[in-house]
Amino acid sequence: MKSRPALISLLAVPALSLLAGAQSLADSGASPGTVAASTPVSPDLAYIPPTTDVKLHSYLFDAFGPYPIAGATLVAGINQADNTPPEWKQGVAGYSKRFGSEFGINAITITTRYALAQALHEDALYYRCDCKGVVPRFRHAIVSTFTGRRGEDGHRVFSISAFVAPYAGTMVAVYGWYPSRYNAKDGFRMGNYSLLAYAAENVALEFFHSGPRSLLHRMHLNNGHGAPDPSPAP
Repeated sequence: MKSRPALISLLAVPALSLLAGAQSLADSGASPGTVAASTPVSPDLAYIPPTTDVKLHSYLFDAFGPYPIAGATLVAGINQADNTPPEWKQGVAGYSKRFGSEFGINAITITTRYALAQALHEDALYYRCDCKGVVPRFRHAIVSTFTGRRGEDGHRVFSISAFVAPYAGTMVAVYGWYPSRYNAKDGFRMGNYSLLAYAAENVALEFFHSGPRSLLHRMHLNNGHGAPDPSPAP
């Protein structure tokens, strides 16, 4: 499957660009030695468990919103160019199958993540770091790929839902609609790429602008999927 590594590369480009921009901004106001220092934005910033409405809204946004549609469109185009899998051929019919496959994989992955998180009492939402510096924020995004929040205090735990979900989506695809020559090994390999894409997604969420005019804000996901607003009260 050539499309997954290609997708990771495409996702890495904006992430690296964002990191470079953030590094530049940080360097303009601080010495290189202070850029990576972890400094809280607000000492009063505390974890607030998401409501049912927030979790439902986030689930629908992650599974069926504009980003998964754009992602499926892009990956389907890459697969079409690579003629992967060749059994689906070319033309509109072939592209439709590839688009539907990628969109379906994402929907199953997200559904599995949120359903398992609900059953295991985990908070599956992403929360941006309440720290400054490129390195601490990047590390936070990567660690958040494999962890979640639990309890009223939101303590961090290893997230079974985040780890299992990428493989659930690809395994269902392999045994559900991919050509019969695909097997569990292919599903596992594709799941690895999905997990890497999830990490890149978290990095993007960490560094993308989320101000009042941003899409995340308009979708009520400002400050990382419903994390408390660190702005001081008026």
